Amino acid sequence: MDQDEKNEEVAPDAELAAAIMRRHFRPSLIKTEAWEGYEFADMEIKITESTDCYGAVLWPSAMVLCHFLDTHRDEYNLMDKNIIELGAGTGLVTIVTSLLGAKVTSTDLPDVLSNLRHNVNRNTRGRCRHAPHITELSWGKQLEERFPRATCHYDYIIAADVVYAHPYLHELMETFMHLSSDDTVILWAMRFRLDPENSFVDTFDKHFHLEELYDLPSLRIKLYRARKRTSASQLF
Repeated sequence: MDQDEKNEEVAPDAELAAAIMRRHFRPSLIKTEAWEGYEFADMEIKITESTDCYGAVLWPSAMVLCHFLDTHRDEYNLMDKNIIELGAGTGLVTIVTSLLGAKVTSTDLPDVLSNLRHNVNRNTRGRCRHAPHITELSWGKQLEERFPRATCHYDYIIAADVVYAHPYLHELMETFMHLSSDDTVILWAMRFRLDPENSFVDTFDKHFHLEELYDLPSLRIKLYRARKRTSASQLF
């Protein structure tokens, strides 16, 4: 095999994927508290994971979403925008969007909130235009009671790796639908793993106009932009 053939075998997304993964760094010295470092929004961000809780581990999809927002600030100006994050996990995406000026509501299940709150507070206190709001959200439950359509309007819904190894895809779809207004933009990063989860994209496409922003086969991750379908066809 000559060099040209070898070059052709390099994944077309290799350069972008490498740039995203370089955002991650580890401390040079072991401290009393273990943490992982990330560089976004011109800041160093320290994230503590909780290995005994699946939802409190940081997955690469969050880095993909953060990298996109950080490198597309002109197109996606988040200053003073209302954002809700589903499945915030360790809080990286909440932190980055807050550092970029957004008013962020960060949500996850009760057992994740303590670690989420710790990470968000340590990285946003005194750094952000708007302090993030952290609250419980169980998909599909008490949506109108806790997030009434009349008063809760979001410019963006953001989500990273929320479609994985759980039986609540119908409830997740209900939550996307409830929280979306006609002009709400969804930014959703997903790692493709199993067929039942992959089929969620087809179901999602029935309710939302779906556009692919990133395709990163080397990471098995895609980043989508979406907006709710209406009776009349709506374009981005």
